Amino acid sequence: MDGDSHDELSDEERLRGGEEHSRDGERELPDDAEEQHGYDDEDEDDEEGFETVTIEINGLSLYTHHGVSDAEREIGQRLLIDLRLDVGETDATVTDRVEDTVDYAEVCQLVALVAQQRSYKTLERLCSAIADRLLSDFELEGVWVKASKPEPPIPLPVDDVSVEVWREAGE
Repeated sequence: MDGDSHDELSDEERLRGGEEHSRDGERELPDDAEEQHGYDDEDEDDEEGFETVTIEINGLSLYTHHGVSDAEREIGQRLLIDLRLDVGETDATVTDRVEDTVDYAEVCQLVALVAQQRSYKTLERLCSAIADRLLSDFELEGVWVKASKPEPPIPLPVDDVSVEVWREAGE
């Protein structure tokens, strides 16, 4: 290719607004368009600026009456609840309004209610009840619940015992 035909192509590109066309007439973007404009041919169906939001609540301390032994259920003990709420896309990232997201104060109140309104023998059942209630009361894509007993009634020293449950909406 000589210099004249290269200039000719550049003029032609300028007339088409910087777009290039393949032999079959499909529009192609110039090589540097992805860098300049954030285009990616492979992901053109993906939404631009898509943000997912996850809310984490750690160490919610509740006095409860859960356990296998009668003493645990009668006397009670402190449980620590950790939560991860998969909110997905939320307008609050733009509006800065708590009404446009999941209010974690309301989440804590609901978890306290579920954990304290009845007694379960296993932490598995407690975590499942919390997860089910959160998914039914809030618009969530998924929820992870962890319940820990910092002072479990076992004869050996441990930092804590815990159970985790993960649920997705629609399960």
